[in-house]
Amino acid sequence: MFYLREMSILGRCVTTIMKRILSRLIQSILIMFIVSVFCFGLTKAAPGDPVLTYVQPNMSEEYIGQLRESLGLTKPIYVQYLIWLNNIIRHGNFGNSLMNSRPVLTQIMERLPATILLMGSSLMAAIVISIPLGLFTGKYKNGILDKITSVLAFIGISIPTFWFGILLIYLFSVNLGWLPSIGMRSSGVSSVGDILKHLIMPCAVLTFQNVAQFTLFIRSSTITELSSDYVMVQKAYGMTERSILFKHVLKNAILPMITVMGMSLQSVVSGAIITEQVFAWPGTGQLAVTAVSQYDYPLIMGITMFTALLIVIGNLLADILYTVVDPRIRNSSC
Repeated sequence: MFYLREMSILGRCVTTIMKRILSRLIQSILIMFIVSVFCFGLTKAAPGDPVLTYVQPNMSEEYIGQLRESLGLTKPIYVQYLIWLNNIIRHGNFGNSLMNSRPVLTQIMERLPATILLMGSSLMAAIVISIPLGLFTGKYKNGILDKITSVLAFIGISIPTFWFGILLIYLFSVNLGWLPSIGMRSSGVSSVGDILKHLIMPCAVLTFQNVAQFTLFIRSSTITELSSDYVMVQKAYGMTERSILFKHVLKNAILPMITVMGMSLQSVVSGAIITEQVFAWPGTGQLAVTAVSQYDYPLIMGITMFTALLIVIGNLLADILYTVVDPRIRNSSC
């Protein structure tokens, strides 16, 4: 009887969690649809004419009109959107680039690994650095380490990404000559060590900004947790402060970091676009800047949707992980 009751409770928990996950999936699909509508409308309303990419001095007005019609630009904007959406849903076709007539999806997939490498390495480095730093600054509040870290954190939040990137290039590449300033690989070299050497400065730019945000948040959470009743109880039982900090406070302080990391994906993506442009990193950010400068609307829409998809998936995973990991939400589902 006890076994059957436990299985029934577990079944209700799983069902409730699955319903929440399904609800998040439906919300994510709706968000992607709204993003696509707004981005398509803004792209069409932006100044510039994509037909000018094809126009030659000896072309007649009649031929230019035919070219405009062949690109579907003479149709109403809602018809253009429905055609574009139908091609994506039914065929996975984002169209061809106006710059080089290559499929948009192919170009994005070529650049996506470089962007994921940059964003992923910066996020991992930020987590590894900010968790112990936030714990110790929260533990020793108003100490020397806390004051220095707080100043650096506010600097990291305040300074522009492109300025910090240029500063690193001037210091470590121009003056000291220790690191390469642009690109992902040296000419004629394809080793992993060479890629890591090129990755150091762009990763440092994104990591510095993320560490600043994460450290301040973990510091605040640590201070809150240290003033909780359970810490007083553990001290009364004779547990050392070090054990309390790493066995109890750490677990509770970093739990909300799941949500913070999901919310910070927007700034990571925007920072990656700027960083890739500064360091000529061959990712989707650099491709996006080139597409905007060339009025390549199909490529702009493709990159925008993939960027939005990365952010939505990141937030979706954060919501699901928080639902599964947080015992308060998990217990309320049972």
